[in-house]
Amino acid sequence: MTATHFTLLGTAFHTPERGRLETLEDHLFGIDDQGRIAEILAPGHPDYAARASDAREAGTLVELGAGQFLLPGLVDLHIHAPQWPQMGKALDVPLEVWLQKYTFPLEARYADVGYAREVYAGLVDNLLANGTTTALYFATVHVEASLALAGICLEKGQRALVGKVVMDDPQQCPPFYRDADAASAVADTRRFIEAVRNMASGERPLVQPVITPRFIPSCTDAALQGLGDLADEFGCHVQTHCSESDWAKAFVEERFGRTDAASLDGFGLLTRHTILAHSNFIDRRDMDLIKEKGAGVAHCPLSNVYFANAVFPLREALDRHMHVGLGTDISGGYSPSLFDGCRHALSASRMVQSGVHAHLKADARGAPGEPITHQEAFWLATAGGAEALDLPTGSFRVGHEFDALLIDTRAKASNIHIDAEGDTLEDAFQKIVLNAARANITSVWVSGRMVAGE
Repeated sequence: MTATHFTLLGTAFHTPERGRLETLEDHLFGIDDQGRIAEILAPGHPDYAARASDAREAGTLVELGAGQFLLPGLVDLHIHAPQWPQMGKALDVPLEVWLQKYTFPLEARYADVGYAREVYAGLVDNLLANGTTTALYFATVHVEASLALAGICLEKGQRALVGKVVMDDPQQCPPFYRDADAASAVADTRRFIEAVRNMASGERPLVQPVITPRFIPSCTDAALQGLGDLADEFGCHVQTHCSESDWAKAFVEERFGRTDAASLDGFGLLTRHTILAHSNFIDRRDMDLIKEKGAGVAHCPLSNVYFANAVFPLREALDRHMHVGLGTDISGGYSPSLFDGCRHALSASRMVQSGVHAHLKADARGAPGEPITHQEAFWLATAGGAEALDLPTGSFRVGHEFDALLIDTRAKASNIHIDAEGDTLEDAFQKIVLNAARANITSVWVSGRMVAGE
C-alpha cells in the first residue's frame, strides 16, 4: 500500500517547541502523494473554502467529527522488541535475575526466525494501535531475525529504526546467547546495515538500521571500536544503554577510568545520531559532552522505577537544551503506551522536584527546578523524540511526514470526558494527554498511509 493524496479538515494539537502548545482549530491539512504535509490552511486563508470544496467533490476529504482531534504520531526511543512476550512479567525480581533467568533465554529463542516473525508481527500491530508511529528497536544478536523485524515494520508501515544487538564479552554474556567474537559481531552488523538499506532505500526510508552495542559491559573493546568505525563509515544511528544503574556506571568507570558517555565517545559511538537509553547517572560533564555531540537521551521513567534506583535528571537536561525523548523500554517497562509514558514522566518529575521523603521538611525534600508540564511531556513523546532522531516528524509542519493519530474522545469505553460548556480546547488537550487510551485512537497514519484503525 502507498500513500494517496488527501485533505483532512479538523482541529489539531501539537507542541512544535518544548512547552508550547499550538492549537490548529478547524484547519485544512493537505497531504501529498508522498505522504508529506503539503499545506496547512487556517479558516481565514483565501484558498481555504476552495480547497475544502474541491477535496469534498473528489472524495478525498477526511472530516473530523465532534469530539475528534488530530495529534502527531508518537515517537518511542527505546524498545526491546524480542521482550514483547515477557512484558508485565517478573518485574518483582532484581535486574540480574530478570536478565539471566527470563530475558536472555527469551532473546535466544529468536534464532528461530519463524518465532521471531510471529512475535514481531504482533508487537508492531500493537504499537501502531497504541499510536507509536516511530519506534527505535533493539532486536537480538541474530541477523536474520533482526532483518525480519525490519521487514515487518516496512510491510506494516511503521517508521522504525532497527538494531542487531552486539554482545560479545564472554565474561558478561551467557554462552547460549552472545556473538561468537568481536570480528563476527562487527561483520554481522555491517551485513545487517547493508541489508536494511537495500530493503528500504530512497531519500527518506521508512526503516533504517541502527548500530546497537547492548551496553559497554556486554562488549569487548574490539567490538566497541569496530562498531565505532562502522558508525563513521555509514553515518547511521547508534543506540545503547548509558549509566542506567549504579552497577553499570561503576563497571564502566572501573574498566576505563572515565564515565559511560566519555567512554562511548572514545570509541566513536557518541554522535549526532546516537540515542542513549536511561542515562540516569550522567553528571554535568556528561551532559555537556552529550549536548556538544548532539546525541539524545531516551528517558524511560517507568522502567527506571524497577531497575535504576534513581530518576533521570530530566529538568536539568531540558534546561541545558539537550535532545531528550521518551521510551517505553518494553519490557523493563510494562506498558506499550507512550501516553502512559507521558504520565509516568510527569509523575517522576513531580516526585523529584517536590521530594518523597516525608520525614524531611518540605523545603529540604526535592531537587531544584520545576516539574515538567503536560505540554512538555507530550513534546517529549512527539517532537522531542523526532528531533533527537533528526527525523521530519513529530509535529505538523509543511514538508514533514504526515504521521498522525485521530483521537476520538467520545469513543466507546473512553476515559475522556469533555465538558462542552466548561472546557476550553486547551483543557481538552490536557485531558487527552492524561487520559487517552487505546480505545480513543481510532485512526493512525504514517507518511500519509493509514496503518491502524479505520
